[in-house]
Amino acid sequence: MKSAAPLSLNPQLPVVASPQIKPSRPDRAKSLSRRAFLRQSALALGAATASGPLIVPGSVLGRAGMKPPSERVAMGFIGIGGQGRGHLVGGAWTYVSGGYVSRNDVQVLAVCDVWQDRRESARRQVDQFYTAKFGAGNYAPCRAYNDFRELLDRPDIDGVLIASPVHWHGVMTILAAQAGKDVYCEKPTAIVIRESQEMVKAIKRYGRVFQGGTQQRSEYGARFRRACELVRAGRIGTLKEVYAFRPGGSFAWHQFGEPKPVPPDLDWDLALGPAPWRPYQGTVHAHMYCGIGDINWGPHHYDFIQWVLDADRTGPVEMFFENDVLQYRYASGVVVHACPAPQGGPGGSGGARFIGTQGWIAVDRDNIVSDPPELLTEPPGPPVPGVYRSDSHSGNFLECVRTRARTICDIETSHRSASAVLLGGIALQLKRALKWDPRQERFINDDEANRLLSTAFRPPWQI
Repeated sequence: MKSAAPLSLNPQLPVVASPQIKPSRPDRAKSLSRRAFLRQSALALGAATASGPLIVPGSVLGRAGMKPPSERVAMGFIGIGGQGRGHLVGGAWTYVSGGYVSRNDVQVLAVCDVWQDRRESARRQVDQFYTAKFGAGNYAPCRAYNDFRELLDRPDIDGVLIASPVHWHGVMTILAAQAGKDVYCEKPTAIVIRESQEMVKAIKRYGRVFQGGTQQRSEYGARFRRACELVRAGRIGTLKEVYAFRPGGSFAWHQFGEPKPVPPDLDWDLALGPAPWRPYQGTVHAHMYCGIGDINWGPHHYDFIQWVLDADRTGPVEMFFENDVLQYRYASGVVVHACPAPQGGPGGSGGARFIGTQGWIAVDRDNIVSDPPELLTEPPGPPVPGVYRSDSHSGNFLECVRTRARTICDIETSHRSASAVLLGGIALQLKRALKWDPRQERFINDDEANRLLSTAFRPPWQI
């Protein structure tokens, strides 16, 4: 299959067809950083033996729990606001005390943000941490970038974590893949389905590892995985219906108020990126363009539902309305109600309620309950075939970077979860029933709906 021309990495050039880039070998990024490390080590060794005895820090040898630099995953962080900063140094939704920078198997080499103060403070924070841990001069200093393309140009970076505003996720992921980087990308994966499809093509074409930021499959004491295994094992009988607690969602290019002067430490043009040009209006945040349904929180709910339905490589076949409530129907006959369950209880915090012929299970980030209740008092059984087991979302990503295995939320899984949300958003926009072909990924005999599968991006950021 012929792929679309890659996006331009040069900020001065328009998007044009560029020479085909061969997919990098799976170990390319790691071998690059290892070679760079060995070259630097050889130079340091020569200088040290010429001037006096060589004293090698324990971190270089992998002592005190540290991996040697050649075995650490070298990372760059793109977007270091609330969510991105949490991943970097610790915070909500990151599940590792101290963030990635505190991990013994990671070396943070770069941070990037359109806000100067934000990126510089993050750079200082990383360097201060490594100075305290390794001693001054015993680590590669972190660099701060305004333009993420400069970060992607570095051959010594293995992977990137993308926590930018959502309209940037697709473009940044595709460019990162072209640059030979593995990617952890926050949700939602994309704002339109065609963009999400191009992300799948790029990750596969360039042989990269991808982890979507729908971390409920790995975290929260495995209660989501337990619910998935119980339903898939038939412990509530035949699954009939699901309450998603959230509608679908799509995006809108919003306006937020009267134009204001652009702050001197903000690159407003790069903040807009693929979005249509408009004057600065006093806000730059992760979901600044969301507006139809729930494109922000919904991905957690529908990713979990897709997992339980064993639909990571497919999706619903119909969206329709019943009493003005959006409904999804899958080929299995299961109906997903895009609303809270009438019984109440768990499900509102990232979860859902699953109803079968012999009982039900409801789960969210805080609780898991069932009927009959003894389903949850029995010891967990053996792993259910086909249910991926991970107990750390970031750890799963890093392990797969090293082994080149598939992550628990790989690009196809993330694409299909995002599609479920976005399909509901299109139905909400059109306010009518739609039939969807999950193999062809097109609406059936519906040109109006198919036009909403894509959107125009501002040059030079077209996909």
